Amino acid sequence: MTYVTPQAPEHGAISFDAIQNTRDLGGYVAAGGRKIQAGRLLRGANPGLASAEDIVKLKSYRLDVVVDFRSEAEKHAAEATFASSFNWVADPVMVGNLSQEALLPLLKNGSPAHSRQFMLDFYRAFPVDYQSQFGGFLRLAEQNKTMLYHCTAGKDRTGFASALLLSALGVARPAIIANYLESNRYNAGANAKILAQIFKADLSPEIIAPLLSVEAAYIEASLEVIDEQFGGMAHYLRQVLDVDVETIRGNYLV
Repeated sequence: MTYVTPQAPEHGAISFDAIQNTRDLGGYVAAGGRKIQAGRLLRGANPGLASAEDIVKLKSYRLDVVVDFRSEAEKHAAEATFASSFNWVADPVMVGNLSQEALLPLLKNGSPAHSRQFMLDFYRAFPVDYQSQFGGFLRLAEQNKTMLYHCTAGKDRTGFASALLLSALGVARPAIIANYLESNRYNAGANAKILAQIFKADLSPEIIAPLLSVEAAYIEASLEVIDEQFGGMAHYLRQVLDVDVETIRGNYLV
């Protein structure tokens, strides 16, 4: 299926010195023709190495919580300044699956097709294996939190979390997938640097490229599992994750 990017929301990308792929969900048309409030729900890549100016800018949003989907292995001691500045809550997803030990054999001996299959399997696991984590994330939305949520690159775990949150808010699926695909634009610079380093390390850029980018097929793999195994998104949110969709809509839609 071909997805056409919908009209841009009122608030989109947020520019920072040292945080990439950060966007405001405000402005998307949701349930009943209402729109998501600006400045309440932010998605992004790891903010832990934010500059002093970045921290000041983020504080202007008066965030109640910053939700971190990374594993402990992805964190760094240099993130202490950010950790002391915000209510930074760990909600780890895919612990260990992105470890160097798991990826190196794939990069050295695999193929672009193997890498793509690796990503599809990742996404199929999201709605099955990580209900506790994503359910906990959505319960913060039930509590009307102003939040930034992130993983490392802000594209996979954050992308699936965004699909659930936007679905709960009643945003149409084509707009949800278009929002997901925007990570390719906002991560382009960082991905080019990674690919250049991979080339110097005598590894194939073609093999790692599917791991760095997002494709509609990836998020569709998650959504297909929800549709086929859990009776569709509405049932998954309300019955499987036990989320109060109406409360979430009341919190963020205007």
